[in-house]
Amino acid sequence: MIYLFRKSAEKQFTKLDPQTQSTIVRKLSFFVAATNPLSFAKRLTRFDAGQYRFRIGDYRVTFDVQDQTIVVLAIGHRSEIYKK
Repeated sequence: MIYLFRKSAEKQFTKLDPQTQSTIVRKLSFFVAATNPLSFAKRLTRFDAGQYRFRIGDYRVTFDVQDQTIVVLAIGHRSEIYKK
């Protein structure tokens, strides 16, 4: 599998500090390299935020799966990511 950022997620990602960015990229690469990346994910009940989410420290990465691609929809702090 591979992962891609949507433009909105890429914008959120660039606003994070470099250390957090590094951690998120490292963990996403680890998850994608695993045999079953979805074993690290939690399925969300409200699909407007995405189908799944990864927990990376205090940050959440919401995403959908399309074929063999993880499409990152949003990245944010756990206190803010689900608010709309």
